[in-house]
Amino acid sequence: MIDIKVPTVGESISEVTLIKWLKKNGDYVSRDEVIAELESEKATFEVNAEQAGILKTVGKEGDTLKIGDVVAQIDETAAKPESQSAAGNQQPAEKKVSSNGSEIKKETLAEKPVSKAFAQDIKATPVASAIIADKKIEPSKISPTGSGGKILKYDVLEALNNPGRTVGQPMFSRDVRNEKMSNLRKTVSRRLVEAKNTTAMLTTFNEVDMSNIMALRAQHKDKFKEKHGVNLGFMSFFTKASCFALQEWPAVNAYIDGDEIIYHNYCDISIAVSAPKGLVVPVIRNAESLSMAEIEKKVVELATKARDNKLSMEEMQGGTFTITNGGVFGSLMSTPIINIPQSAILGMHKIEDRPIAWNGQVVIRPMMYLAVSYDHRIIDGRESVSFLVRIKELLENPAQLLFGKDPVKAMLEL
Repeated sequence: MIDIKVPTVGESISEVTLIKWLKKNGDYVSRDEVIAELESEKATFEVNAEQAGILKTVGKEGDTLKIGDVVAQIDETAAKPESQSAAGNQQPAEKKVSSNGSEIKKETLAEKPVSKAFAQDIKATPVASAIIADKKIEPSKISPTGSGGKILKYDVLEALNNPGRTVGQPMFSRDVRNEKMSNLRKTVSRRLVEAKNTTAMLTTFNEVDMSNIMALRAQHKDKFKEKHGVNLGFMSFFTKASCFALQEWPAVNAYIDGDEIIYHNYCDISIAVSAPKGLVVPVIRNAESLSMAEIEKKVVELATKARDNKLSMEEMQGGTFTITNGGVFGSLMSTPIINIPQSAILGMHKIEDRPIAWNGQVVIRPMMYLAVSYDHRIIDGRESVSFLVRIKELLENPAQLLFGKDPVKAMLEL
């Protein structure tokens, strides 16, 4: 019998939570097959079977385990069940040849894909369907009471009389539920409170006209996607602009360590991502040395890993400056909280058409509010405001992102 123990996942981490068993007690597992998911205070990671055999689960979902605790055992002497062996030796599907000589794979009823339209078909009585169409009601917001889940006229009228009511929720319900806080959520909570209590945090605001960037993206997005295999998003522009501004204002890229200030000659940009288990901030290393395409690819890679809970500890450690985008959720303006021990964070927001004064005229432009929250102990007001103004200049004149200067001024050496 082989013991599967909780692995060491970080120097400061002493315990983890068993989130989910991916294999059941008594299942036969192959070597290196994933059997469970564990969550530390910083990330979710998987546990693999060290040998093939019959799995015996020890911990339960929701249990808190110490590093080195036995989470499962594997009986490597057990024989592989005949059902699994037979499944592995199945012959390929029988093939037929059509009149034109092409092969036709024999499909069973279970193998045929279910029509998407059929899967989304909503069952309702004729009267109910007529009211739904007339009042343009979303069927998913109606709680059906008819046999087989059919929507009746009464159900539609109830939905109209009780707008905003949650489907399936009893009227005047006062139910509550308790849910254990995950290790990751505990860590996020602790760090946010620590940032509030240990930094002299202030926020400065500005706004940027996104016309030029939006025009540039519209002009080049297809060729960019064709050549690089990734979409041209806004994050690469903001990351590039931040890197230039951070190198011009090094205090924004520094942090306090005891009685010393640690300055960084590189830009490791943390990207705040809302993951299923909570907020995570994976890091783009040496962003100042990456091209726009390389930044976009890294953003997609890290965001995908975050959504799938596949981020490693190394991918979330470090970082000298953070960018967060509340605009994807519709936020018009906010004051982001510093990601300690860093000293500043840039907040992006929703792009919204607004009237502005331009060359003595009122015009409509796609505008975005920007916010920089900073630690006033290390960053003065002049530095924070100048840093944000520099980002505004670079974004409104994206040609400057090539080497951080206005092309004409660079040519004239001004």
